[in-house]
Amino acid sequence: MDFTFNAYSYFLIFFGAITLFLSWYAYRQDHGAVRLFGLMMLSNAIWSIAYGFELATNNLSDAKFFIDIEYIGITTVPLYWLLFCLKLSGKEYWYKRTLNLSILIIVAAITSILVWTNDYHHLHYKHYFMDTSGPFPLVSIEPGISYRIFTTYFYVLLAIGSYLLISTFRKADSIYKRQNYSIIVAALIPWVTNIAYTFGFRPVENLDLTPFAFAGTITFVAIAVYRYKLFDVLPVAREKVLDLIQDGFLVIDSKYRVIDYNHALRKYLDEPNSKKIIGASIESLFPEQDAFIQCIKKHQSGKVELRLESPLGVHDLEADILYLDENQLSNNATIIKFQDLTHFKQESLRSLGQTEELKKLNQLKDRIFSIIAHDLRGPLVNLSEVLKMISNDEITIEEFKMLSPTLNKDILYTTELLENILHWSRSQLKGYGLNKEYFDLRSMIINEVNYHLPSATSKNVKIIQDVFPGIMVYADMLMIQIVVRNLLSNAIKFCYEGCEIDISSVYNRGKMMLSINDNGVGIKPETVEKLFSGENMSTRGTFNEKGTGLGLVVCKEFMERNEGTITVESELGLGTKFNLFIPFEPGNDDFIKKSDKH
Repeated sequence: MDFTFNAYSYFLIFFGAITLFLSWYAYRQDHGAVRLFGLMMLSNAIWSIAYGFELATNNLSDAKFFIDIEYIGITTVPLYWLLFCLKLSGKEYWYKRTLNLSILIIVAAITSILVWTNDYHHLHYKHYFMDTSGPFPLVSIEPGISYRIFTTYFYVLLAIGSYLLISTFRKADSIYKRQNYSIIVAALIPWVTNIAYTFGFRPVENLDLTPFAFAGTITFVAIAVYRYKLFDVLPVAREKVLDLIQDGFLVIDSKYRVIDYNHALRKYLDEPNSKKIIGASIESLFPEQDAFIQCIKKHQSGKVELRLESPLGVHDLEADILYLDENQLSNNATIIKFQDLTHFKQESLRSLGQTEELKKLNQLKDRIFSIIAHDLRGPLVNLSEVLKMISNDEITIEEFKMLSPTLNKDILYTTELLENILHWSRSQLKGYGLNKEYFDLRSMIINEVNYHLPSATSKNVKIIQDVFPGIMVYADMLMIQIVVRNLLSNAIKFCYEGCEIDISSVYNRGKMMLSINDNGVGIKPETVEKLFSGENMSTRGTFNEKGTGLGLVVCKEFMERNEGTITVESELGLGTKFNLFIPFEPGNDDFIKKSDKH
């Protein structure tokens, strides 16, 4: 081959080589869009270098050889350009369809084949010859039908890709504007030049300036690579990834101003919909977080916990601070990741609460076993011994009559204790159901008063019930009866001779409030706090009656299971008032259970 290199050919070969290097550099990056950009640069390099050698040839056959090589790049440039734009705009699903990608590849392949075999059919070039009228020999062509079809295809792919690119970058954060403009300008320079060549705007006749335009492309891409880290962070890819991440991300500069963030960060801010986050100071976004701000200003990397309140709620966060020193650009950046620990902390607190509840339950269980071992065993042993003595004629009938009141008290205490242990144990069993129903509160109270009249009469305690007739409540009657029985028993136990116990009811807080009020010994304030926990050790009554404190634990448990509550008001020396809040109609849980049965 005979070559006469000129300034144009040197220029194209030189910049084609640079483009070839850039395409290799871009393809090495582990990003799909960047690799497609590298392939497009490779096609440009093939086009430029082959065209440079075409301009240096002196005969038509050598020029046609390099034209055939050029078309390897010319036909694949629009293909890679469209794929690059689709990938960058997040629409890669289009070319992942086999049919769509196959059509693009077939058009490129057929065009190249038509160029290579043009001498047999003249579909791409009707006629071409070496024009020597200019400063150096140039190939002059007369386009054929294939040339015009491919040119239309070329511009259609160019237009679609440019539209996708511009519309995508228009939505990107302002922090990426210069980077976005660099890509768009770099991509459009060759296309504008090629359009000018196609429509006849040519400084030198028959000289295609499109490959020369890639010198501008290379310049812009080099700036983007060096100045804006073009291939390190792709704006669209970055936005897609960060917006999918649930953790908040924030990037600040050396002056502690926000230069980037992701959407998840907004939910932690006082103004989640604010448009003034970029450029805002870190102090303004996180006020009253002194420890966090100090860590950043002292350049301390690591994790810091902080608690934030926003319109979306209270958040417990862990901020992970990472510093990036980009010495090449003389710039410092701080990346902060915010992990929301609210759910984990709530679960932890819930677990601690369950652990504490289990601990109290175990303590209560141990106490019950202790009661069974001592308080329950003692009266039974005493009764057994007395019966044995009677059987052996060791005591007289008169002596037995003297012991009988004490034995009677022991038996009543033991019976009460057994009932409470039994009821509490059953309430702790899984699957122990409720039998809620409507029942007459006054009738149940009268029955319980009659049940306690003997013990109240023995202490000369008067029981006055003032529950209005016809009051219906909705609960498990047996459970409420056990609660009332325990409270009446306690009231009698801690009443002096001549005391009164008043029982009344009134509507209160959407429930029926049943009050059992006595003017007995009262309860110490410190004891009131532990009354329903099972921690309180019951004191003896005014007639030395024994108790365990277990009954009130059963009362609280049964009231809660019936969607009610129990409260106490007491003053030492003045008496005690227990209030039971009992539902008088089914609650939401009851409706749900009934609908489940149907």
